[in-house]
Amino acid sequence: MQVNSKLPHVGTTIFTVMSALANACGAINLSQGFPNFPSPEKLNELVCQYMRKGFNQYAPMAGVPLLRERLAAKAEALYGFPLHPDTEVTITAGATQAIFTAISAFVHAGDEVILLEPAYDSYRPSVEVNGGVAIPYDLKAPHYRPVWEEIAALVTSRTRMIVINTPHNPTGTTLKEADMQALARLTAGTDILVLSDEVYEHLIYDGKAHQSVLRYPELRERSLAVYSFGKTFHNTGWKIGYCLAPEALTAEFRKVHQFNVFSVNTPMQHALADYLGDADTYLSLPAFYQQKRDFFLDAMRGSRLRPLPCEGTYFCTFDYSAISREPDTEFSKSMTREFGVAAIPVSVFYSDGRDDRIIRLCFAKTEETLEKAGALLRKI
Repeated sequence: MQVNSKLPHVGTTIFTVMSALANACGAINLSQGFPNFPSPEKLNELVCQYMRKGFNQYAPMAGVPLLRERLAAKAEALYGFPLHPDTEVTITAGATQAIFTAISAFVHAGDEVILLEPAYDSYRPSVEVNGGVAIPYDLKAPHYRPVWEEIAALVTSRTRMIVINTPHNPTGTTLKEADMQALARLTAGTDILVLSDEVYEHLIYDGKAHQSVLRYPELRERSLAVYSFGKTFHNTGWKIGYCLAPEALTAEFRKVHQFNVFSVNTPMQHALADYLGDADTYLSLPAFYQQKRDFFLDAMRGSRLRPLPCEGTYFCTFDYSAISREPDTEFSKSMTREFGVAAIPVSVFYSDGRDDRIIRLCFAKTEETLEKAGALLRKI
């Protein structure tokens, strides 16, 4: 039987490859983006409580009502805009499912979707499997700043969506107020939607404020904003996220959501609703992760790997051009085998494989792990 693949160029992800290599070599895994410390004990206990109480059957398709109410209140407190929990908040099986659902709901065959690269690796396949055409815009190292006039030049009559990500994976940069205003001007008077990946909204540092699309009325009306509990509460394996969008967009989003997931883990939703009753559970995160960033950068002091600015996320990028002329994928593999620390090459986040000799390291680890990794990397 001959199989006509819808994604002929997609293979095993670099995250799987590098994690497997780290395991095989006994290396410290700073490649894949997950914490090596536990989910909050109180939250874990709440999940167990709800399981024991019998909350183990299907949740409502859109999500547990109290959780949606808490999220609407949270968004209003942070960004100043009231959302209706019944019609504008949907709980999803992780942020990646929300991203795929949003693209599936709105991108038709031949529609163009502008991606700011380097970009999270699910964006392009999600566009292509739905028959869309990914239009890449290169953010250039070392600052990775968008030039909106250049992005505007990519807009055509077939442009359906622009995907943004702030704080940005893999670079750790953030979009500023001026960027959001420029995006609002670019899309004004069009039918272009904005898909805003904001999974690291609480991992932003040095006193900066997260620039959500929810802050800007002109963007809010055309945007689907996606978030992740796993990134927020150190439990990426739970795969729970959510999407905030205006009622008309949410209605279309849910048409797809109900048939690819229908509903999301019930006891965890109830536990998260309880846990969000204390705003400090997420408001304390910038200080928590900034301390880890600073600890890691201090552990790397003296290394020949040159750190690039990190304004958010739990990733730091490093320029290794003073060390080697190897392509970044080969350098990452060599570093894993020879020095015992696994990284992700940034070229994999570009559709054309653009290689600026930069790697990404995850600092969502214990201080003991970060200290050991720094000691090994200082030997390169």
